[in-house]
Amino acid sequence: MNLKKLLALGLSLTMATALLAGCGSTNDTSADAGSAGDSGDTSAEQVVIYSNADEEAITAMENALDSNGYEGQYVFQTFGTSELGGKLLAEGTDLEADMVTMSTFYLQSAQDKNAMFLPLTFAVNTLEEVPDYTAPITSQEGAIIVNTEMLAENNLPMPTCLKDLADPAYAGFVAVTDVQSSSTAWLLMQALVSEYGEEEAQNILHDIYVNAGDHVESSGSAPLQLCEAGEVAVGFGLRHQAVAAKNDGLPIDYVDPTEGNFSLTESVAVLDKGDATNPLAMEMAQCIIENGRAELQQNYPNPLYEGESSDNANKSAYPKTFSEPLTFELYEHHIEISEAAKP
Repeated sequence: MNLKKLLALGLSLTMATALLAGCGSTNDTSADAGSAGDSGDTSAEQVVIYSNADEEAITAMENALDSNGYEGQYVFQTFGTSELGGKLLAEGTDLEADMVTMSTFYLQSAQDKNAMFLPLTFAVNTLEEVPDYTAPITSQEGAIIVNTEMLAENNLPMPTCLKDLADPAYAGFVAVTDVQSSSTAWLLMQALVSEYGEEEAQNILHDIYVNAGDHVESSGSAPLQLCEAGEVAVGFGLRHQAVAAKNDGLPIDYVDPTEGNFSLTESVAVLDKGDATNPLAMEMAQCIIENGRAELQQNYPNPLYEGESSDNANKSAYPKTFSEPLTFELYEHHIEISEAAKP
């Protein structure tokens, strides 16, 4: 959910040229895209999927598609959340993609503005009601991430809440993400605003930014990477990534902040291009939901669909929901608070 790591797996020269012409320097990844291009100009038949998903989610979706007969018939192009959101809002049905996986709040705002997505033609049996043009693929929560060795070496206390990160004791030891460039930071913003109100949240965020210094990052995964590298002792990022790092034996731990573990969902949607709609796009969306959730839940454990459950070990301590609906307009408002908080 963050500005996501750009993936770069191989495409044939023909496909790469066609896609770069349409999308600048955006990187692509596809399942056996080269074989699809060897038999002539078949690129138009491929389903083009735009996504802001993490590498783990992309892999799970590719595995679901490949194991169910769609290998070589699609291509993923990955973007950061803000970049892809801007394209959805600006381009509407002129978007090159046939299908998108994206932060749900962005999909809703894009649909409100552009009426660009088709109602899904397959059953979406979610635990909570969702718009008929979306099917959630992941739910991602935020958490405090710590490098336990650095905490010990520098005699730093283990934080228990987000407000602790504003303590001058952590000056130079903190990394966070800028909400203007990554929706991961919005999880932190929601927690601060919900717990302390907008004015106090801005003051706390100002002090966190001071402590972070040059480590107010644009990528949602950067704070974890900096903690893993021993460059900072404390960060804020995606909970499931910190859990995985700890399970891999790294000196990483995670803390559920008492202000709450807020979450964002990412969903799949199919572009409505009239007669030009690629019929395989709806089939692939259904395939991802029906065949990809088991692997997706290995990294994103929150249950989303009827019949799903989560191991208690993976459950956050303080799951919370923001008091207002998550919309692009609310996101922009919280960006304004963040900008005002910057030193």
